[in-house]
Amino acid sequence: MRAALSLRPLDLPGAPGAGTQWFLSDLDGLMRPHSQHREHVLGVGHASQSLLRATPRERVGTVLDLGTGCGVHACAATRFADAVTATDVSVRAAGFAAASAALNGAGVEVLTGDWFAPVAGRRFDLVLANPPFVVGEGRVEHTYRDSGLDLDGASELVVRGAPEHLTPGGTAALLASWVHREGESWQSRVASWLPDEGVAAWVLQRDVADPALYVGTWLRDEGLDPRVGAGRAKSDRWLRHLADAGVTGIGFGFVFLRAVDGPSEVVCEELAHAFEDPLGTEVPAHFARMDRLRDIDLDGARPVLGDDVALERVSVPGVEGWDEVAVRVTRMSGPRWTHDIDEAGARLLAGCTGALTVEDLVVLLEVATGDEGLAEPAHRLLADLHRHGVVTFL
Repeated sequence: MRAALSLRPLDLPGAPGAGTQWFLSDLDGLMRPHSQHREHVLGVGHASQSLLRATPRERVGTVLDLGTGCGVHACAATRFADAVTATDVSVRAAGFAAASAALNGAGVEVLTGDWFAPVAGRRFDLVLANPPFVVGEGRVEHTYRDSGLDLDGASELVVRGAPEHLTPGGTAALLASWVHREGESWQSRVASWLPDEGVAAWVLQRDVADPALYVGTWLRDEGLDPRVGAGRAKSDRWLRHLADAGVTGIGFGFVFLRAVDGPSEVVCEELAHAFEDPLGTEVPAHFARMDRLRDIDLDGARPVLGDDVALERVSVPGVEGWDEVAVRVTRMSGPRWTHDIDEAGARLLAGCTGALTVEDLVVLLEVATGDEGLAEPAHRLLADLHRHGVVTFL
């Protein structure tokens, strides 16, 4: 007897209605090494699990899972949404998604079509997408990873298209890739995909891959050895295409969007360090903090340092003992953001107990240090720390 398909469990600890769900997919190469066909349907992979941990799980009315594959995100979303719609360009993938939904007793509307076409004119409270974001040559050899769009065109299409499918206040959680080029910042590249009005965006870069490592990883994923035969020929062609396009690296990460009323605001950050807590709970908190910053009068606000914050002083051996070389403040929960600060910043934070306003704290700090003009840097520091949940304002 030989297994024809993969049937695997997935547990979502901590999620509403947590428990095991089951998903049907094609066999991966770990089960039995083989070359993947064009319509291969992935199971619960690393990318899927990454987006699952980064999905906000507040109760919502409607959810769209764009490019659903075997239905992982659609089925998971039925635990916190009233109605879930899943789409895929692959009829075969849509069949797997419908089968997975039936296995789990999950009510999912499954539609087939290209990108956002099946849901044209519709809006959702939450849009999820783990699209075929592989940075390639603009050809489709495997529908689960190849979009047919050149380089990072798939990520651009999804990021550009998601806002018009969000309800007011709706959120999108997307996996995406973007190319790095000499003389062009990745931040400005991704920001250029977003409209000038109506979107708050939080873009997190988790990793940057060297082109050769990137190509080799994806070739092995489809069962090819990039060192010999057909794998070597494909690797050479792919790398030549990236080199001709001036690509020096490929970034990967999350794009979180929130539909807002007013000018767009884009925050792009690196999140390369390790952390344990899932991002799903951090996303709504981040957008709430951004809303607060837009409306607040910093001078009159009373800052409070979080009880999960630690101050770290780093010293190295010197001629007469220890020489301090760094002062850092770190949030010990969530994404574990760390900020380098100076001694004046450490004194300012020591007074953030909610008893005094920012204006009062700055006056006291200027008296204590003998420096003037500390209001602007204090505002900048407190705003950055608030964005990362280190400081809150009363």
